[in-house]
Amino acid sequence: MSENEQGWTGGQHAFGDFAPGMVHYTDRVLFDEVWEREGLSKRDRSLVTISALTALGKMDQLQFHLDFARRNGVSDEELKEALLQLAFYAGWPNGMGATTVLKNIIENDA
Repeated sequence: MSENEQGWTGGQHAFGDFAPGMVHYTDRVLFDEVWEREGLSKRDRSLVTISALTALGKMDQLQFHLDFARRNGVSDEELKEALLQLAFYAGWPNGMGATTVLKNIIENDA
C-alpha cells in the first residue's frame, strides 16, 4: 500500500510539517502497522492502551484513546468498569483523572 492509500492521519493532523518524524512513526508505524497486527483485536488493543495510559497518568493521550476505544467497540459501561478496576491497581488519582476524562467525553457526545 502506498503512503497516500494508508488511512491513518492523526499524527499529520496533530503536527503537520512541524515534526515529520513524529508524524511518520505515529501514522505509518504505530497505527498503520502495530494497530493492524492480527495478534489482538483493536478492541483489546484499546483496553491495553487505556490501561497503560491510566497507570502512567497520561490524561492528554487518554482523551483520544478513550474515544478511540468507543469506536473500537468498547461500551461506555465497560470503560467505566475498566477505569474502576484500574484505580485500585494504578492509583486512585489516576483512576479518578481517567474517569473524569471519560465523563467529559460522554457528556460532550450527549
